[in-house]
Amino acid sequence: MDRIETKVLAYDAILASIEAGKEILEVYENTFEVEYKDDKSPLTIADKRAHLKIVHMLEETGIPVLSEEGRALAYEERKNWHLLWVVDPLDGTKEFIKQNGEFTVNIALIEKGVPIMGVVYVPVDETLYVGAPEFGAYRIDKAAHIKDTDNLDDWLNQGLKLPEQQDRPYTMVGSRSHMSDETAAFFEKVRREYPDSEVISRGSSLKICMVAEGSADVYPRFAPTMEWDTAAGHAVAKGAGFEIYQAKNDSEPLQYNKEDLLNPWFIVKKPNS
Repeated sequence: MDRIETKVLAYDAILASIEAGKEILEVYENTFEVEYKDDKSPLTIADKRAHLKIVHMLEETGIPVLSEEGRALAYEERKNWHLLWVVDPLDGTKEFIKQNGEFTVNIALIEKGVPIMGVVYVPVDETLYVGAPEFGAYRIDKAAHIKDTDNLDDWLNQGLKLPEQQDRPYTMVGSRSHMSDETAAFFEKVRREYPDSEVISRGSSLKICMVAEGSADVYPRFAPTMEWDTAAGHAVAKGAGFEIYQAKNDSEPLQYNKEDLLNPWFIVKKPNS
């Protein structure tokens, strides 16, 4: 895929993420019921409405969509998809239910198992992250209120190039709702090397974006995640010069559209760090 096509699709993904965010906020600001899937994970009408909005808006690209809230797609059906969207319409449903604002819309473009572009949008404060190895990574504030954007460059010109240099101690980021004993052990090991290090907790794919934007140095995830949880953030991280490596093989990045959509444990960090 050439540079122009990637930028066109990034523009489409930005618009879809913002519109999905509006659907989510309409539910968030009112009372809502919570259902539970077979795996006991929560589901709300906001997840469903955001999914429908994204699928509708991306339909005209002609690229198939793999979404957390879409119908289950057998590997036989999708194994020959060399290009696909991987979408989490509402990442951080637990944070949505807690109403702490730490949830996102994730839209990623995957080519032959590799994230080549991603958008992560935070509906509550309208922060938008977009990234790709081709054009880098950016954070765009108050994105839902930006007018007169006809292409991706119009968006990028109003954003902050990532990572941003920050004067801070060595910082690790962990899950708000999914801390594990292995993660705690990782933090303790790092503290021995960096005694003044800090740990910040966040929900959803915001943890990946914190590393990408320069607010944190590393994010270990030693607990289950699915491909749609990480794909968009992975592209943003790659655009900012970071990578998501498998924890058991720190030279092997996460791969997508696998037969088993469950991710292995991983670490987000600078290459060779």
